[in-house]
Amino acid sequence: MHRITIIGGGFAGLIAAITAAEAGAKVTVYEAHHTLGGRARTAEGPYRTNEGPHALYKGGPHWTWLRQRDLIGELAPLPPLEAARLRLRHKGALRRTPPFAMLKLLRRTAEQAPVDQDFKTWATNIAGEEGATAAAHYSAVALFHHDPGTLSAAFVQERLRRATKLPPEAHYPRGGWARVIDRMAARAWNLGVRVETLTRVYALPNLPSSIPSGAPADLPSSLPTDRGPVIVATSLDAARTLLRDSSLTWTSGRTALLDLALRTRRGDAFAVSDLDAPGWIERFTAQDRTLAPAGEQLLQGQIPIAPHESRADGITRAEELLDLAFPAWRDRVTYRREALANGRTGAVDLPGTSWRDRPRIDRGDGVYLAGDQVAAPGVLSEVSFNSALEAVSLALGTRTRQSVDLKHA
Repeated sequence: MHRITIIGGGFAGLIAAITAAEAGAKVTVYEAHHTLGGRARTAEGPYRTNEGPHALYKGGPHWTWLRQRDLIGELAPLPPLEAARLRLRHKGALRRTPPFAMLKLLRRTAEQAPVDQDFKTWATNIAGEEGATAAAHYSAVALFHHDPGTLSAAFVQERLRRATKLPPEAHYPRGGWARVIDRMAARAWNLGVRVETLTRVYALPNLPSSIPSGAPADLPSSLPTDRGPVIVATSLDAARTLLRDSSLTWTSGRTALLDLALRTRRGDAFAVSDLDAPGWIERFTAQDRTLAPAGEQLLQGQIPIAPHESRADGITRAEELLDLAFPAWRDRVTYRREALANGRTGAVDLPGTSWRDRPRIDRGDGVYLAGDQVAAPGVLSEVSFNSALEAVSLALGTRTRQSVDLKHA
């Protein structure tokens, strides 16, 4: 029986744990926090805000994998009337439809965008500057980057197509992502996976003896020597510290998050996309009323901000969108929370790079990476999923039934 150690009990770590256990491995998961889920956690209490993703994209490989194991659970459908309440800010005003020039970039017959050119330049040649700018800003809903137009055209085009596909790919697990994580944790437990929460790993036995500042003197959280292959399923920043590897870096984004609960008012928008600047506000109780008490609506604003901008700058822009789309919202607030997601929104690829150029999964000496900023294809959480399957496949030295052949992806 193989022995596999997984550091990190988020989405990628649980995917890896379940896959390895199904293949017959003896698996131990170490999680630094008292709960599993990572950025897929959902807050307890009357306002069930998600720290990370809110939706599953049905077109991704993880959808089939989760469905086969009955891990998605009940979905919260978006009523057709609510879906019709998508609003777009363009030239300072709210509208129901995107500018015509932007539609040229959404056609399925549009040419494949190049990897080595930025999206704004490529899209301007097709749809003009106005259409290119609007499309770039709309794509921020799947990018969380303050200037999508400067990114690889191929990278942005894939996410723009997925975010605007009809019927929509986005599906919402009822009760938030925590319900999916709970089911995944239960399956791991039933497969015999050992989970150690509140256990932060500071060192691996085969790495140099230098210990990071803040680590306990006796290192009670270092791994045993018979740990077997190790899959590091943490953020890239945490992996860089743990593995003492300064090369573990990749571009990500910074996003100001504003969670609000408002007293319900008929006619509120389902979502507002800012085409004048990257930004998005969504009313999540439109599809799942269990996320807030009766008579209240739960919203989240996601405003990407530049490196020189503050969280307050992003919150100000979110409030400007709220002023347009949610009349008298300040008088209806029953709950408010602000946060900053710094480098926690997945990888973004600059011109001339693709997912293949990100930090590789196989780090040598039986250590493998999994997460949303490593060398695996996909959109949003699909990167975590694909990298976790590939890490398990490499760790076991064989192709698992679900593994992705990244050489040909």
